[in-house]
Amino acid sequence: MRHAPDPRTQTPVRCLLMRGGTSRGPFFDARDLPADTARRDAVLLAVMGSPDPLQVDGVGGGHPLTSKAGIVAPGVDGIDVEWTFAQLQPDSDRVDTTPNCGNMLAAVLPFAIEMGMVVPDGDTTTARVLTRNTGAVAEITVSTPAGPDGTRFVRYDGEARIDGVPGTAAPVRIGFLDTAGSVAGSLLPTGNVRDTVEVPGVGPIDVTLIDNGQPLVIVDARDLGATGSESPEEIDADEALRARIEALRILTGHAMGLGDVTEKSYPKMTLVSAPRDGGALSTRSLIPRRTHRSIGVLAAVTAATAAVLPGSVAHDLAVLPTVTTTPDGGETTLSVEHPTGEFSVTLGLDPDDPTRVTRSALLRTARLIMAGEAMIPSAVFAPTEEAPA
Repeated sequence: MRHAPDPRTQTPVRCLLMRGGTSRGPFFDARDLPADTARRDAVLLAVMGSPDPLQVDGVGGGHPLTSKAGIVAPGVDGIDVEWTFAQLQPDSDRVDTTPNCGNMLAAVLPFAIEMGMVVPDGDTTTARVLTRNTGAVAEITVSTPAGPDGTRFVRYDGEARIDGVPGTAAPVRIGFLDTAGSVAGSLLPTGNVRDTVEVPGVGPIDVTLIDNGQPLVIVDARDLGATGSESPEEIDADEALRARIEALRILTGHAMGLGDVTEKSYPKMTLVSAPRDGGALSTRSLIPRRTHRSIGVLAAVTAATAAVLPGSVAHDLAVLPTVTTTPDGGETTLSVEHPTGEFSVTLGLDPDDPTRVTRSALLRTARLIMAGEAMIPSAVFAPTEEAPA
């Protein structure tokens, strides 16, 4: 028998635990959370179990990829859904809503349909989704077949496969409309496709500082004493290498106009090398101090964008595919290699400037893992506030 929680000790909040791409976290209806940012963040920390390396008192998985949350609301003015991405860390009490996450984005429309914010209108349903963190808008399409009673539902099973996630699932198609300068203000925040940074104790290092949905520092792995073929575990265990990477990250954060990034989750560091498995470019991505087992969605978009820019660090190492002519200009699909496979990104190119990326598209998958209520210590949620229905 289900018993209502005693509001003196715990407050229930509606919550769906969802996987989006290669990430996972709880999703909430924004209207169920405190409007005050500090109190909202306290709720998210309590749900996740941060700060604690194992996040044993919450649903976090002890890793940045499983320490994420989504806050979703109905959209206005041509936007179907708005969402705020929250990056938490296992060992920190900081909630960062500055960056975006293209993986968690894959679960936003399924969540909105599950919660009744969006009503499916066909065998597939497409919605325009605004990421409030950065102002970026994406068109997302999911499968919504009709059941025996005619009611449409989100289909999670299917034949789509993405590296970094076991098995197959229904495809989630994401088209980004304008992501350049999402956090850093412009595609190339220094105005250059290549800069040289003097790192104390290391020397001069060439980098490409770029933001096409995710601020990235693109660096040749060899310039940091790596090969680019290391496993995530090998990079994380190499304290000297990680120290060089972090020193470079701090310096380039200032160069990109991002200020002191010591406590920020961006820019992401992306070590690049020549492709090994038939792709366009090989990558090792740090987020920002632990190595990603694959690569983030918008990091892949940004790395692919760097690869098509002549003069960039990535371009020097890339093996670029043929550009196909389309009515809108040109189009090319790049396979970005990562530690557990590859990530294919389709880029649209300006017909008057084939080095300018006008759009990007990719495929992800998502799954609803658990539905119910997250139990929040009432002292955190504020016992004087009415609990969500």
